[in-house]
Amino acid sequence: MPKVIYPGSFDPPTYGHLNIIERAARIFESVEVVISVNPRKKSTFSPDERKALLDDLVRGMANVSIVVWDGLVVDYAKATGAQVIIRGVRALGDFAHEFELAMLNKGLDPEVETIFIPTDPQYFVLRSSAIKEIVSFGGDVSSLVPSSVERALRERLGEEGRR
Repeated sequence: MPKVIYPGSFDPPTYGHLNIIERAARIFESVEVVISVNPRKKSTFSPDERKALLDDLVRGMANVSIVVWDGLVVDYAKATGAQVIIRGVRALGDFAHEFELAMLNKGLDPEVETIFIPTDPQYFVLRSSAIKEIVSFGGDVSSLVPSSVERALRERLGEEGRR
């Protein structure tokens, strides 16, 4: 079985992310979720906080592990021998962006393949930026993120949007 990674910022982890993780874990022997760190992007949660949230969410999935990486995803794949990158897509716009990244990665390492998994329909509209905005205004996101993530978001953002 090929080594498989599922990279993303996971800021915060959503039910859409979990949907892709669970489905990939049913298909592949093991899945390594790679929290990508982009120093130019302002994140709500630190990489370690995102890792702790994801570790908790995948606790019952024996074939899923979580790591943090602060370089190019394709370099992580090379360094660890991963042959497949999983990417979740919601809509045509996602696919266009992800396709371009897949082509860039293919140019950097022709041995690494990208597989796209479309999200299940109920997670079609989940965007972490929208979730964070809803929380900052005191809105209900319980159908969008697990309760532990909602609590962390409320602690971090809950009061800021109401000032």
